[in-house]
Amino acid sequence: MEIQTLTADISLKRQLETGNEMQLQTVRAVIEDVKQQGDEAVKAYTEKWDGFRLEKLRVTQEEIDAAVQAMDEVILQDLREAAANIRRYHEQQSRYGFKLPLEDGSYLAQRILPLTSVGLYVPGGSAAYPSSVLMNVIPAQVAGVERVVIATPCDATGKLPDAVLAAASILDITEIYKMGGAQAIAALAYGTETIQPVDKITGPGNIFVALAKREVFGDVAIDMIAGPSEIAILADETAYADEVAADLLSQAEHDALACAILITTSEQLAQAVATQVEKQLQTLPRESIARQSVERFGRIYIASSMAEAVEAINQLAPEHLEIVTKNAEAVSEQIRHAGAIFLGRYSSEPVGDYFAGTNHVLPTNSTARFASGLNVDDFIKKTSVVYYTEKTWQQNAPKIARLARLEGLEGHARAVESRGWEKE
Repeated sequence: MEIQTLTADISLKRQLETGNEMQLQTVRAVIEDVKQQGDEAVKAYTEKWDGFRLEKLRVTQEEIDAAVQAMDEVILQDLREAAANIRRYHEQQSRYGFKLPLEDGSYLAQRILPLTSVGLYVPGGSAAYPSSVLMNVIPAQVAGVERVVIATPCDATGKLPDAVLAAASILDITEIYKMGGAQAIAALAYGTETIQPVDKITGPGNIFVALAKREVFGDVAIDMIAGPSEIAILADETAYADEVAADLLSQAEHDALACAILITTSEQLAQAVATQVEKQLQTLPRESIARQSVERFGRIYIASSMAEAVEAINQLAPEHLEIVTKNAEAVSEQIRHAGAIFLGRYSSEPVGDYFAGTNHVLPTNSTARFASGLNVDDFIKKTSVVYYTEKTWQQNAPKIARLARLEGLEGHARAVESRGWEKE
């Protein structure tokens, strides 16, 4: 990895693929076809791009049961324990409404209600991501969402990964559809003969999924358009070079566009980590992907002080931040912008990806400056309630009317003033 002196223009922002005009037109055509032809369009695109002609889109209970039976019991128990950890953490995020009493029995209130239905997109095909199932479904369930649907692409034999179906089974999710890509997003957003539309779509995907989510936004809600993974590590001389290198590569192996950055106050550590990264790359199964990431977007920066390093982290606003320093907790108090923070030697980023309980769906590309990771609030909506008695109305109607006329809205003023006497 390239070693540099920390400068003021440090950035995580990359020229990320946002889709070309041909891709956008393809996505728009797919969405329109699904709107017009429903199930048949989804099946046709699945055959075209995933190589299998489906008879039915929905996964059967028999398929779910068979997947659970095929799983190693130890792994199943790991998934159950991870699910319990995630649920326990997200239950702390539960929100409740309030009622604010006014004079004479009047009141203001806020009702917090769960969304009625959400759709979770789980990437698939050649890979399996049961952790995506847990991270997206559980906060929705904690929020009280009545209907949670999973869409995930099948392989060329029409099969879904056992681990994905097992994770869904652990969470009692049975409405699962074999569909991926833009056609899955369109089906979730607008419905088909088989699929009822949802109110919100969450979950990551490729460029076609991302473009489709952008296109349907407004008709349904979406979580975010997440970019490639990022990790920044803030370390001093107390960190171990082999561990830091391994953590950097844990994100570099995700994607050739992934970004892995070390900021350290120790020149000795910087040199040792660079050596370790090269050494560990040579035995990494996903070496080709990780090497491209490291060469294009990997950096090691040497800071003159911890204060300078912290300032750089806040400028980066990384998706994942590991702090491996003396007094890591105290250092973390100075961090304002990060999707998730991992403190100390034993809290490496994959701990959060899979097991600790925090959510791994996080803002990328420096959007942690203003965005949060997926949480229970993403699956609720807030409704305000106003109740004025006649006495409270009498006290405030003239004020309201004056404010309405200040804005030139005579109809508003008259609506307030039309009350207050007995009607025949």
